Amino acid sequence: MVPSSSCIHHLTNQPIWLLLLSSLGFFIFLKQATSLANWVFIILLRPPKNLKKYGSWAMVTGATDGIGKAFAYQLAQKGLNLILVSRNSTRLKSVSKEIQANYPTTQIKTIAFDFSVGSLGGMSELLEEEIRGLDVGVLINNVGVTYPSARFLHEVDEQVWTKVVKVNVEGTTRVTMAVLRGMVERKRGAVVNIGSGAGIVVPSHPLFTVYAATKAYVDQLSRSLHVEYKRYGIDVQSQVPLYVATKLVSKVASIERSSLFIPTPHAYAKAAIRRIGYEARCTPFWAHSLQWCLGSLVPESLLDAWRLSIGLKRRAKLHHA
Repeated sequence: MVPSSSCIHHLTNQPIWLLLLSSLGFFIFLKQATSLANWVFIILLRPPKNLKKYGSWAMVTGATDGIGKAFAYQLAQKGLNLILVSRNSTRLKSVSKEIQANYPTTQIKTIAFDFSVGSLGGMSELLEEEIRGLDVGVLINNVGVTYPSARFLHEVDEQVWTKVVKVNVEGTTRVTMAVLRGMVERKRGAVVNIGSGAGIVVPSHPLFTVYAATKAYVDQLSRSLHVEYKRYGIDVQSQVPLYVATKLVSKVASIERSSLFIPTPHAYAKAAIRRIGYEARCTPFWAHSLQWCLGSLVPESLLDAWRLSIGLKRRAKLHHA
């Protein structure tokens, strides 16, 4: 339909400031509508990548519980063989039997390694030797620890905060280095580092400061590696979950069960597996991404005050226990 001359005349007679304001409003609306349509497409319509194109084996750290174990099940379902890494050899054997009972054709190799004990200086070489000759195409870097309870920085024992840094920063980095070398040679691979909303979604995470800082490191490491290794056919991704109903979250945040905004590890991993190989950073579970969107509309000072009040309540609960 062609606009009438009277409509055109009416528009040209409007003040320039009104036309500019209307145009700005239209473009803001168009941007938001496009973002919403893209979000719906990613969540509901975009097909997951064929992970077997990266290689026939997948490595999962922190694989005997929670998100790591759920990832292992999802990867086995996709037809990948598994390298499970965790500190407890008994739990590794148990989880391996569980998975093979459901997916009998899946080959599973286990590596018992405690990231929190001793030096990690030779860890990259150890892992490289363990996976030599295996076509490792996917790495899920899930291992991570936090404080046992909310505390001000000066109250945190040195062995506690150094353990958090050692596992979350050094451990994640060294495992990534060990697997990347083979991926570079084969010119294909996918690396997923599990971050946290504590380090990215909220502007601060008081009383769990060192943990939040290590997860911010994981995010920046991943996003930089995404750019660095894209030329080698390697997709590096930072996944940023909020609360997931795991034993770790239950212990720290007193969350006992899943809900609309707190998925089970299975529900999270099912959503997360669909996002591998795409964005440099993502929040796979739909309700988490919605929370992030809503949180971005709140002034940082209010978010800071809210997170501080939560931390103080958790600290007080510990002291009164």
